[in-house]
Amino acid sequence: MSTHTQGEPVRLLRKVRGMPTSDGAGVRLTRVIGGPELPDLDPFLMLDEFGTDRPEDYIAGFPEHPHRGFETVTYMLDGRMRHRDNHGNEGLLTPGSVQWMTAGRGLVHSEMPEQESGRMRGFQLWVNLPARDKMTDPRYQEFAADRIPVVRPAMGVEVKVIAGRVDGVDGPIQQPATDPLYLDISLAAGTSWEFVLPEGHNAFAYVFEGAVGLGEGDDARPLQAREMGVLGGGARLVLRAGGVPARLILVAGRPLREPVARYGPFVMNTRQELMQAFVDYQEGRF
Repeated sequence: MSTHTQGEPVRLLRKVRGMPTSDGAGVRLTRVIGGPELPDLDPFLMLDEFGTDRPEDYIAGFPEHPHRGFETVTYMLDGRMRHRDNHGNEGLLTPGSVQWMTAGRGLVHSEMPEQESGRMRGFQLWVNLPARDKMTDPRYQEFAADRIPVVRPAMGVEVKVIAGRVDGVDGPIQQPATDPLYLDISLAAGTSWEFVLPEGHNAFAYVFEGAVGLGEGDDARPLQAREMGVLGGGARLVLRAGGVPARLILVAGRPLREPVARYGPFVMNTRQELMQAFVDYQEGRF
């Protein structure tokens, strides 16, 4: 159990179910943030879950496409995906690995599966950048599974710390602008865990295996697989698995509270900056 149990318990403000969609060259996805039901959750602009055993759902991948003004976070659970960009970066995402890409002033990249059969599963999250950082140089933070620390804070509880801190253990991803928390939490059947969320952050939990109760005792609210809970109202989060094991991601970030002008792969602060992004891309300045 976390030792920091002071404060109000976290409440489940709303539930969101993802919407089936496709992106890239026809990759089938579930869009959880970025759809009509939840357009964004400052600083988060989009959350896609991809998960299929059918190669036809992912084989065409994400051919070359541009980004400007935000960050993409790809967390692979199963499968292999290769990325390349026009700045000479290349990497292979394998099960359990994470890539945190800062698009900044612009790049053109591709994300293509390196498998023709088997399971492909994971998440892509888009995180906004503050106005002062939107035109920064692009960069990658890429970490193989063995570089993501695993904490076991209670019996039957395992937490992969991608970003943020759990029991004094820091995840490898650093981003001062939004100070993100990104945890992959596994709970054995019937186990519970308590965690204090960073103060002032917007936060959500997305269950992708089993189900969890969120909250204490009779006030606990269920969150089923493929459901996202927007969290708020307190800092002390209590999670409990039911009769089967559960797994979820818990994500939080400091809101930027800045105007958002977005169109497709460009996210800026004003319409003028957005139009400039299109010009710069068309004229080869990415």
